[in-house]
Amino acid sequence: MKQMKSKIIFIAIAFLSTISIAQSKVGTVDSEYIIGLMPEAKIVLDRSQEYGAKLDSSFNIKVKTYQTKIEAFKKNEKTLGELAKQAEYKELAEMEADIKKYQQNGNQLMQLKQDELMRPLYKKLSSAIATVAKAEGYTQILTMTGNEFAYIDTKFDITELVLKNLGIAIPVAEGK
Repeated sequence: MKQMKSKIIFIAIAFLSTISIAQSKVGTVDSEYIIGLMPEAKIVLDRSQEYGAKLDSSFNIKVKTYQTKIEAFKKNEKTLGELAKQAEYKELAEMEADIKKYQQNGNQLMQLKQDELMRPLYKKLSSAIATVAKAEGYTQILTMTGNEFAYIDTKFDITELVLKNLGIAIPVAEGK
């Protein structure tokens, strides 16, 4: 009796898992490709470059000041007393450390600014993916970027549908 009961439970579990698998529909989307085609992406790139240029100009001013200070020190080094030399060395070391710190902070600030500028694009893309996925009956959509797939059936790729939903023209491949 116990053996019969366990067989029935096994068959019921197998049946239920088959039903749940049959109910899911998984698709893929190339989100980075879509982001690259969005008109807003050019604006984000331009704003990122402007911000980077501002950071670079401030950095260049610091470097120029540092170089000028080094040149002045080299000219006057022989005439300076030992205490004055030590003070100059200390000041130059502090300036150099400040430049290195500014460079590190600049890289972090640049990444934060880029993330801030890209956030609305990813939000818009996410909304379009959700709209298309619901309309097409998908239960899951996987992004192709960052994931490694052994096989993808292109009939489940919704990239073109999302592009149409966003009103973005699909580029025609050259040579066709």
